[in-house]
Amino acid sequence: MSVFQPNSRYRAWRQSLPARGLRWIGRKMPRGLYARSILIIITPMVILQIVIAYVFMERHWQTVTQRLSTAVTADIASIIDIIETYPQDADYEEITRIARERLRLNIAILPPDPFPPPTAKPFFSILDDVLQEEVTRQIGRPFWIDTVGDSNLVEIRVRLEQPEKVLRVYARRSQAYASNSHIFLLWMVGASLFLIVVSILFLRNQIRPIQNLARAAELYGKGRDLPIDFHIRGAREVRQAGLAFLQMRERIDRQIQQRTAMLTGVSHDLRTILTRFKLQVALLGDSHETEELQRDIDEMQRMLQGYLDFAKGEAGEQIGVVRIADLFERHRNEASLKNCKYTVSSPKGLSIRGRPNALARMVGNIVTNAFRHASKVKATAVDDGQDIVLWVDDNGSGIPPGKREEVFKPFIRLDEARNQDESGTGLGLSIAKDIARLHGGDIKLEDSPMGGLRATVRLPH
Repeated sequence: MSVFQPNSRYRAWRQSLPARGLRWIGRKMPRGLYARSILIIITPMVILQIVIAYVFMERHWQTVTQRLSTAVTADIASIIDIIETYPQDADYEEITRIARERLRLNIAILPPDPFPPPTAKPFFSILDDVLQEEVTRQIGRPFWIDTVGDSNLVEIRVRLEQPEKVLRVYARRSQAYASNSHIFLLWMVGASLFLIVVSILFLRNQIRPIQNLARAAELYGKGRDLPIDFHIRGAREVRQAGLAFLQMRERIDRQIQQRTAMLTGVSHDLRTILTRFKLQVALLGDSHETEELQRDIDEMQRMLQGYLDFAKGEAGEQIGVVRIADLFERHRNEASLKNCKYTVSSPKGLSIRGRPNALARMVGNIVTNAFRHASKVKATAVDDGQDIVLWVDDNGSGIPPGKREEVFKPFIRLDEARNQDESGTGLGLSIAKDIARLHGGDIKLEDSPMGGLRATVRLPH
């Protein structure tokens, strides 16, 4: 018989850096449906904007800027050729006029002084790079450019050969690069933000029915009433899920009611027969045989009551506020009767919403079970922020770790770990666990610091 073994390549991939990176991303992802849905909407939109912005900047803006810078540089090169080729008046008034009126450039002929020191290069320097490249290619003279100033002008200085002067040119920024391109980006970002807000509002209305359904299912699982504002709404699939949940709840409630009614009838019939037995035994008089029969009848009555309590449960009881300290304190007299040292540690204000009788029965079964097998019992209650935790510790013989889950099964008694002379049905811990789960919690058995067994009960707020 061959046993499947994971592929070595698969194991190596799971240990690789990409796999660890994917797991890390998965751990950092939001857990809620609402947050994940928003992420699904926003992420593609952001990626699309980045791609569009990159293509726009690369293809449109840079191309237009390249052409505008080429045209401005060509105009400057033409002015330089005219100045160096044809004679000019002393003040260069005519060429200045032509440049201003025909080319929309403001020029001046300056003395051959050194260029100003280089200015700081901006972070986003498409204009600087393109304009410098065009001046170098078309003019091929020493030059100085300033595009960093706050004004809407670009200053270009070029050294002339004949005459030995410096040509200073002021051009508008719109002549050198596509200055209105940011409007497109603003429109794109603004429209995207508006669409994201609208999508979030619509998504919120779609997610709210799912959240209400999850909350209703959680409350019903804890044995509490459904919210008053719970209605079937939302998309078709959500409505189907809500309707299925309500139908399931009705079926469960109907089955519980039918079972409770049946057990009530059975209990009445059996108790009637036990009452006859008691009367018949009472008419027989006092004797050793009748005492044995009376004890058997009492034991049968206790067992019958235990079976009925286990089968009926406490699902029909109303929800109320229960103080944990009161659940513990009611067992002090029982501890005194059984000569057991009983210690209670619970904040006075610690309380929980639940079924009072059911919670009292749960705590009673656990504490009574500890009294039966130990001489010292300590009951503790704390609020850890998430759940209310109850600990019942004893110094008894305990239960082996491998058999701690078995004691929660109905009719199971671990005689090797418990006193065989004690009577019982083996339903106490089963009933306690059912009640804890009815309230959305659970019970676990562990080793106790006192040397015996610890019963840990966790109940949600």
